[in-house]
Amino acid sequence: MNFNNAEFEYAAGKSSQLPKSTMPEVIFSGRSNVGKSSLINKLVNRKSLARVSATPGKTATINFFRVDKFHLVDLPGYGYAKVSKSEKQRWSELMEGYFNQERNFSLVVQIIDMRHAPSADDMNMIEYLYSCGFPFIIVLTKKDKLKKTQQVKRLEELENELGNYPDVPKFPFSALTGDGAEEIRNYIEKCVEETIEEMNSEEE
Repeated sequence: MNFNNAEFEYAAGKSSQLPKSTMPEVIFSGRSNVGKSSLINKLVNRKSLARVSATPGKTATINFFRVDKFHLVDLPGYGYAKVSKSEKQRWSELMEGYFNQERNFSLVVQIIDMRHAPSADDMNMIEYLYSCGFPFIIVLTKKDKLKKTQQVKRLEELENELGNYPDVPKFPFSALTGDGAEEIRNYIEKCVEETIEEMNSEEE
């Protein structure tokens, strides 16, 4: 699968604007400023496919990118306090509308800053994905900001912090060095191929 073959296709600001689901969808979710755009750009070997913003909460739409055999779906970052009540309501409607639709969900890449315990918003999202049965992994960003001993310590702590989800795969990742990118790509590819098989069997 060619991850370099990536291009922006569509942005939806409310659920009524969401395009029909025609391909497997790999969804990227995380709080504002967690390094989501940097992860996406590293996975597709592009510098600015997904915009890296210095302003948290700036991505307000669900953005669809075509990457070879699947759609990469970039969700708006959550948990940014300086967003108006009406904007939070629009975000909520958009998210619920997306996840409640009949779509070709292949994998959710839930992103957490490795340096810190998951926030309440992180845990709410993880519990939502888990309780609804969505296939998901957890990518731990900003690995390069920690020394090796600190990385080991944080991974041990995360086993407790995420103790209710022991079977969810976790991938430490560094946007700076690219550590972890190949493993994440391989996992995405496996999930996409499985979704394609399911879609083909449904058509027969």
